[in-house]
Amino acid sequence: MKWMWMVALVALVGCKSENKAPASAEAGAPGAPAAQKKLSVGFSQVGAESAWRTAETQSIRGEAEKRGVDLKFADAQGKQAQQIQALTSFIAQKVDAIVLAPVVETGWDVVLSQAKQANIPVILVDRGIKVTDDSLYTTLIASDFVEEGRMAAEWLAKQTNGKANVYELQGTTGAAPAIDRKKGFEEVLAKYPELKIVKSQSADFTRAKGKEVMEAFIKSDGKQIQAVYAHNDDMALGAIQALEEAGMKPGEGVTVISVDGVKGAFEAMVAGKLNATVECNPLMGPLVFDTITKVRSGEKVEKFIKNTDRLFEKTNAAQVIGSREY
Repeated sequence: MKWMWMVALVALVGCKSENKAPASAEAGAPGAPAAQKKLSVGFSQVGAESAWRTAETQSIRGEAEKRGVDLKFADAQGKQAQQIQALTSFIAQKVDAIVLAPVVETGWDVVLSQAKQANIPVILVDRGIKVTDDSLYTTLIASDFVEEGRMAAEWLAKQTNGKANVYELQGTTGAAPAIDRKKGFEEVLAKYPELKIVKSQSADFTRAKGKEVMEAFIKSDGKQIQAVYAHNDDMALGAIQALEEAGMKPGEGVTVISVDGVKGAFEAMVAGKLNATVECNPLMGPLVFDTITKVRSGEKVEKFIKNTDRLFEKTNAAQVIGSREY
């Protein structure tokens, strides 16, 4: 009888072995397929000072959601100190990449050196920086701001026959678009001695500040104002409001040109109040994440990935406004 009990015991053990899951499928087993890690990206944005900036944020956030990327977003509210704090946090969280729209050009060496030491690629969007070592960032995806300034000046020279008193609304002091759009504009003006900037002041890329600065120009110079060059559409829209409130006629008595190409600018052109805008496309989301994918796969990318910009006038604004995405 003893041998019968032994046979039964062996059969029972064999049955349990057959029902047991394969070792490779067990949690933590060496042969188990690893769960794919979600791509983690930190995005430090300047703020939400304009419709253009909001469109850029929405493009990057929307593309991240579409691709299943864990996007860690930080709004700097126009303060570099907050951006540096955000980047330090991203590095501590060991993100896979950092996207930075820098408030100003300088002051990035220390925090970007930390990112480099952590092997985290940094993608600059829409604004460049000045660092002692260009390897501190991987690439810059942006428009050519100097060329935008040139385009605006060439158009204005043609419209005014090279003769006008120009009042300039600059962007944030120290910001790449403000520096470069002024530089390109002045390069062209050097060819037209009677097309001159009479007054120039920062209006921080905001509509409210654009209105405020324009009001000051009107108070001091009034009817001498023949043309306005604004480094972005929001400042131009504020300036248009100030001109109208002063009884002046933007788009007719005063020629107004700006940069960005937001829908509000097209509406102003259709209304005949803004004469022209130079496009600066903010819809960078797809290109940003395509670039991150290339970098992570070891593919070489250009140091400057350039957007193509166009100039639109009030004469054709009505035909294209319906197709504008921002």
